[in-house]
Amino acid sequence: MKLLVTGGAGYIGSVCSAHLVEHGHDVTVLDDLSTGHRDAVPDGAAFVEGDVGEAAGDVLATGFDGVLHFAARSLVGESVERPERYWSGNVVASLRLLEAVRAHGTPRLVFSSTAATYGEPEQVPIREDAPARPTNPYGASKLAIDHAITSYAHAHGLAAVSLRYFNVGGAHGRFGERHGTETHLIPIVLQVAAGQRESVQVFGDDWPTPDGTCIRDYVHVDDLAAAHLLALDHAEPGSHAIYNLGSGTGFSVREVIEACREVTGHPIPAVTAPRRGGDPAVLVASSEAMSAATGWQRAHTGVHSIVADAWRFAQEHGSA
Repeated sequence: MKLLVTGGAGYIGSVCSAHLVEHGHDVTVLDDLSTGHRDAVPDGAAFVEGDVGEAAGDVLATGFDGVLHFAARSLVGESVERPERYWSGNVVASLRLLEAVRAHGTPRLVFSSTAATYGEPEQVPIREDAPARPTNPYGASKLAIDHAITSYAHAHGLAAVSLRYFNVGGAHGRFGERHGTETHLIPIVLQVAAGQRESVQVFGDDWPTPDGTCIRDYVHVDDLAAAHLLALDHAEPGSHAIYNLGSGTGFSVREVIEACREVTGHPIPAVTAPRRGGDPAVLVASSEAMSAATGWQRAHTGVHSIVADAWRFAQEHGSA
């Protein structure tokens, strides 16, 4: 298929683009490089530098079989402090992309959504029928885009799939996680192992969990990319399917830190800090619906393989 990947120079987008190229697809990456990297565009993919809301129409006019939409702002804290960036950069840009998709008859769309659309869940693991009550503008912006995609699918016959997930880790060959502002736990812990930080903060050790630290979901980036390829194949015209992707059980902060110690061989000092406001004790997603619909299964079921791939990438590329 001839496919457009928005945000394909970012972490998840670049890995997905690499998977698409490896599977023989004709890939064009559209990215403004505000947080992505030009050298993260895989060999064999065309590259267009530009804003998704402004450039997508011209690109799609040449005829595409589908779009995988990763381009977005994704920092929760920033979304609270600067919500205008998220309503404009996420929602407005995505609406312009949807209009370009409609205008040029692009038949299918896979959207990189987020389990942050659910907010603080009433039950875990989180299923797709859980109430969507985002607690920050980032999650709210992604939910708004999901609503827009649903309406476009029903009105214009678009075949669409949204994938909702929490934390992604690991690496794929030369493609991995490089953020100017790092907020993700595994890269932060690995920066301690690499001597770039003195310690890692653990925000509370008295949570109602087996070891007292928060439990979060982690999916290997290769498994996530595989899910996006399956979503392309299973998208149905006039339908917008929404699937969660997760481990079903999750890993505690203490478990992640211990895995990083074992993989790197470094002691990695951890300092207990006060709880952060708004942090739920457990955030874990169920993937049963995705597995039933597409046959998706995780190849990486433990956190050690995620950490090992992330550590290899960090050592090779100096990003930890």
